[in-house]
Amino acid sequence: MVNPKVSHRTSICYRPIEPSDREILEQIHGDLFPIRYESEFFQNVVDRHDIVSWAAVDRSRPNGRSDELVGFVTARVVLAKESEIGDMLRYDSSKSDQTLVYILTLGVVEGYRNLGIASSLIQKVIKYASSIPTCRAVYLHVISYNDAAIRLYKKMSFQCVRRLQGFYLISGQHYDSYLFVYYVNGGRSPCSPLELVTIMVSYMRSGFKTVAAKLYKNEDRKVPKWPKCKESHSLISTTQHKRSLTTECTGCECV
Repeated sequence: MVNPKVSHRTSICYRPIEPSDREILEQIHGDLFPIRYESEFFQNVVDRHDIVSWAAVDRSRPNGRSDELVGFVTARVVLAKESEIGDMLRYDSSKSDQTLVYILTLGVVEGYRNLGIASSLIQKVIKYASSIPTCRAVYLHVISYNDAAIRLYKKMSFQCVRRLQGFYLISGQHYDSYLFVYYVNGGRSPCSPLELVTIMVSYMRSGFKTVAAKLYKNEDRKVPKWPKCKESHSLISTTQHKRSLTTECTGCECV
């Protein structure tokens, strides 16, 4: 574990991850995550090959370690139409360039937690995603038992949109994952809570109108049809003899 306790006043700064960070980056990933990442992943991170990243360093750290990683975040830009949350977005499907930013890994070494480093790293990703005109959201997965991470994302206004059964396989055991989304640049879910309520109210009103119309028709069938006298507007039973009709409708046309 890197630097289990901080005994000095910190001075946290943020910068891109560099090739010189690879060894410590692999070490921290191994310490923090139950999932093992391939060597190719770390090479792509430090080479910035389809992956963007930020490192947190403590400039006040002694013993020549002022540029050593104490936190990091890695992310990748993906096409919205090819992502697993395409159905959770409202966007113009005819525009093939719509994108998302997927957070791959996020971590802070134990001695530097609860200092706002993770929040700052996430903000870096959100700011980056917002700077891409075609980007509509930032999203990520969280293993179901990571309560601290779940609280953090909720605090930062990420929306939990889905629970994925058995998403992770760790040491032969399956674990669920929560899918969190943060919308940017006007991106949003197909139905916001307000829109969902509006749709439900509209549906209920439509249903009431349909029921009322059917009831009206049923009642209308029960009422005998009466010819109407255009001038007097009197109703005349069709069961009466034709002579009676002539007598009662004198001076007017019966229909």
